[in-house]
Amino acid sequence: MSEILSLNFMQNALAAGVLVSIVCAITGSLVVINRMTFIAGGIAHGAYGGIGIAFFFSLEPLLGACLFSLLLALVIATLTLRDKSKIDSVIGAIWAFGMAIGIIFIDLTPGYNADLMSYLFGSILAVSSGDLLFMGAIDVVFIALIGLFYRQFTALSFDAEFAKLRGVNTTLFYYVLVCMMALCVVATIRVVGLILVIALLTIPPYIAQIFAKRLGSMMAISALFSIIFCVSGLMLSFELNLTGGASIILIASVCFFIFCFRFKNLIGG
Repeated sequence: MSEILSLNFMQNALAAGVLVSIVCAITGSLVVINRMTFIAGGIAHGAYGGIGIAFFFSLEPLLGACLFSLLLALVIATLTLRDKSKIDSVIGAIWAFGMAIGIIFIDLTPGYNADLMSYLFGSILAVSSGDLLFMGAIDVVFIALIGLFYRQFTALSFDAEFAKLRGVNTTLFYYVLVCMMALCVVATIRVVGLILVIALLTIPPYIAQIFAKRLGSMMAISALFSIIFCVSGLMLSFELNLTGGASIILIASVCFFIFCFRFKNLIGG
């Protein structure tokens, strides 16, 4: 363990795992409670379009992913609010659109030789100090949002109609939640990549839901599980020379199935 902590890139990787665990716990709990996993998946895969556009114009890939994801989030929020009966079709179309745009712009990029696999499947060992600052800033913003508007997010999650009658601007908070998903996806790209981000976003909250009775405790327990998965995955990848992101999700998935088997009555109920 001391050998691992002495390496600068492992220190950054562990810090990234902790920071991303917090943002995923907050957003993921809201995603699970509101049953918005498919929306989060659409944003995650659609973010690839922003990466492709950024490469084409020689911009920072994560900046492109951030702006494009927020744009997609606003479009998705607007369309799903108007007609929830077609939500699957809308998300599927945006999912495909984002991926297609990303691939086309990358094809058009002259002399392109960047490693796209790091954006698709993560590259946690390559996390920079700038990435950590971005993750930390997202953490601060999300914690502040939950601290200030916890009651509104709780009302939106458990009874949106009643919350609306009580004067809560449910439309505004729905937009905020979808935008939080977009920023969470971008913050997590470096750790597990666009393909695996949904697993880290939903598995810890789903397990936490077994033990938590309130949204706040669900977020806290989810963060704890996520940190355990990230640290364990990093240890496994370091010892066996495996991909960090995939190792994290493998451990999370195995734990998910164990909890599903052990607490199947609670999950089903």
